[in-house]
Amino acid sequence: MALKWWQTAVFYQIYPRSFADGNGDGVGDFRGMTEKLPYLRDLGVDALWLSPHFPSPNWDCGYDISDYCGVAPEYGRLSDFEVFLNEAHHHGLKVILDLVLNHTSDEHAWFFESKSSRNNPKADWYVWQDVPPNNWQSCFDGEAWTYVPERGQYYYHYFMRQQPDLNWHNPQVVDAMWKAARFWLDMGVDGYRLDAVGTIFEDPHLTPHDVPMSLAELRNASDLAQTPEQKEVVQKYWHDMFQHQLGQPGVHDLMKQLRAILDEYPGDRMLVGEDDDPDYMGNGQDELQLVFNFPLMRTELDPLSYQGKTFTPGWIRENQAQRLAALGKISSEAWPCNTLGNHDCSRVYTRFGDGIHDAERARLGLATMLTLKGTPFLYNGEEIGMTDSLIGDATLLRDTMATWYYERLVNDLHVPAPQAAERAGKMSRDKNRTPMQWTGGPNAGFSPAAVPTWLPVDPNHADGVNVKDQLGDPLSLFSFYKRMLHLRRSTPALIDGNYQVVHQEASDYLAFVRQNEHQTVLVVLSFSKERIRLDFSDVPEVLAAGKASIQPVAPGLHARTIFSSAGRSKTVENLSEIHLGAFEIYIATLEG
Repeated sequence: MALKWWQTAVFYQIYPRSFADGNGDGVGDFRGMTEKLPYLRDLGVDALWLSPHFPSPNWDCGYDISDYCGVAPEYGRLSDFEVFLNEAHHHGLKVILDLVLNHTSDEHAWFFESKSSRNNPKADWYVWQDVPPNNWQSCFDGEAWTYVPERGQYYYHYFMRQQPDLNWHNPQVVDAMWKAARFWLDMGVDGYRLDAVGTIFEDPHLTPHDVPMSLAELRNASDLAQTPEQKEVVQKYWHDMFQHQLGQPGVHDLMKQLRAILDEYPGDRMLVGEDDDPDYMGNGQDELQLVFNFPLMRTELDPLSYQGKTFTPGWIRENQAQRLAALGKISSEAWPCNTLGNHDCSRVYTRFGDGIHDAERARLGLATMLTLKGTPFLYNGEEIGMTDSLIGDATLLRDTMATWYYERLVNDLHVPAPQAAERAGKMSRDKNRTPMQWTGGPNAGFSPAAVPTWLPVDPNHADGVNVKDQLGDPLSLFSFYKRMLHLRRSTPALIDGNYQVVHQEASDYLAFVRQNEHQTVLVVLSFSKERIRLDFSDVPEVLAAGKASIQPVAPGLHARTIFSSAGRSKTVENLSEIHLGAFEIYIATLEG
């Protein structure tokens, strides 16, 4: 089949506030993003996902939207967005936006009207109750029901109290939101990443949860859990606390409506959901085109921060087996979507590192994303090895979820302030949202030297973790990214080939074959810190027996190296004896 652009693309997420400051005020903006488009083109990505750029009071860094059809003043004007979009398209880059469906800001005009009185035309645009009907919690800051004196009622919010949930049972709300979606589609955007789609509807019976603690207490228990038994209890509590507020019926009908709207537009406009449930892909043609493979990144799962260290060949194989099987139940053409990082979780370099081989494991992470079947999503700054930047001073935190937690630790749970600040900094999303590091100079070249940046710049920008220092270094992580992105683009089987595991039980390397009608590619990723000798002489038999095989594979094959991270001198390898260096990434075509 002919692939759509979003199936062949590598996506790059831009966090607008932290990417490029074009006017020198300490905050990223569209002028800065536009100036960096040649950089993104040269890096080798194909599509951009922008986190919210809409007007917002920024209680949740833009995910509390006060105008769906505008541009936040700190990012520029609507005309600046249009210039950015047109220039991105000129550079061959697609652009998708973040569409927040579940809630608005409490400073949105709709909410001002809704809270003004019970008789206002928009009175039923949000979820109101006379008294709190249950003990539901906001996943950000405690109780999920907030009182409004003007109405003498409480409104519901799954996220923070500044983010009231829309009432999607009201047809007027649906019409207004689809009108907002059309606004940007008419302008030419190529699709949407849908924020928190599973939160749109709640249990209509308003069933209370039975977790014997508050949100702050549960976060505290998560921090302190040490044993497997304690972690299991905490995970169950996280599930039970929010089970009646997530994944409720009704979302599929909305997704069908939105997909139908996008299908009216030319150019294969696309939707990717911030969810890992393949059911949101409908029958494969009528809802979302993609959902994220979040389970791949949830190693040693912490339900909120996803802090994990176990990224192993066995974990990846198990994930792929489960994921591809689940997608196969949707449709034979259902397309995977893989990622290891975004603005809500620890950076790849920190999260999957072991403190010793962090650079090697970061390279393995990228190689995994670009060689597995499916569309990869990368996060800005990963290409230079940006790390989590822990902010130990609570007054510098901008993530209100973290500042709320700090206050609860100190005031309610009586944790000493220095310890509370450290724990809030670790759970904060600020740590992975710090300004992009363009140079080793003042403010990392993000903003002029004398300008305070909205979040502190990580000091490691002066130690080579910046674009300028890595651009001309063939051994840098940036150069590795460029090589890998070029390899994927120039190797058709890595884009549309089937996936067949080789050596299923291997513990220190991951091996698989990607095969289309014209090309068979062997991918071997070594997770070993030692040199290893491997025998792949059984690959023809494995492929012949596997369901993924497309073309006949004759015995007597050899491997022709097309990529090696170890500076391999030999071009042709005997499959019965391939030596891999420590943490080597080896990719070869199989030829007769």
